[in-house]
Amino acid sequence: MKRIMLYLATNIAVLAVLSVTMRLLGIDSLLDEQGAGLNMTSLLIFAGIIGFSGSFISLAISKWTAKRLTGAEVITSPKNSTEKWLVDTVSRQAQQAGIGMPEVAIFQSPQPNAFATGMNRNNALVAVSSGLMQTMTQDEVEAVLAHEVSHVANGDMVTMALIQGVVNTFVIVLSRVIGHLVDRTVFKTERGHGPAFWITSIIAELVLGILASIIVMWFSRQREFRADAGAARLVGSGKMIAALQRLAGTADEPLPDQLHAFGISGGRAGISALFMTHPSLEKRIEALRTGRR
Repeated sequence: MKRIMLYLATNIAVLAVLSVTMRLLGIDSLLDEQGAGLNMTSLLIFAGIIGFSGSFISLAISKWTAKRLTGAEVITSPKNSTEKWLVDTVSRQAQQAGIGMPEVAIFQSPQPNAFATGMNRNNALVAVSSGLMQTMTQDEVEAVLAHEVSHVANGDMVTMALIQGVVNTFVIVLSRVIGHLVDRTVFKTERGHGPAFWITSIIAELVLGILASIIVMWFSRQREFRADAGAARLVGSGKMIAALQRLAGTADEPLPDQLHAFGISGGRAGISALFMTHPSLEKRIEALRTGRR
């Protein structure tokens, strides 16, 4: 549950920082049309700027952030046969998938995991943990790499940013509308906006941000099924199923929360399933076996 709350907090924090900045710059005053009510056109523009800015800033620095958070070291010149095999495998899969060659990196972690991130499908990063290399067979590692390459080929990072931007925009708009209604109908403010507007807007933004994350998490789970299917096309469903079964037998140590949505490991079933970035490994294996997309 901790990693879920931190994941949500990261996005909400970006919105909060941008919102405060816009208010300090006086741009938030555009929301009040001569003290009479909300200017919905200005509100939508304002919300869109904040909502998409936070999402795309995070996307633009995703590779840099990933390397810093995990300590991933990019393989620029393979030092041994294992590193050469990793680079050659990703290169071959990238050509098959029709994307540019991603950077390939290894990060130190005893648990098997991997992730892909980057601004676009021709400028991505694919990283695997040292634990994955040590505990999985070559066929299983090949499948994991294919899964991450499929994420890149599917444009999942950009699509996730777009969806997050849209969700952020609606959260900001609705929170301001709720704040306006409370200020006018409950506290009877007749001109401008009183403290109730700002307090209610902030509270509504926090609550709606958490609820809206359900939509983002749903998409994240769907893209895992698509990446699994893409990996099956690249290396065969048998190898992908074997890799997921191997993951199911290991203890789950998540990636840093900012990267969890881009990893390979599956989420656990339970009450918090709506907020999981990944479907359960059991569901993913079943989808591969039945051919469900």
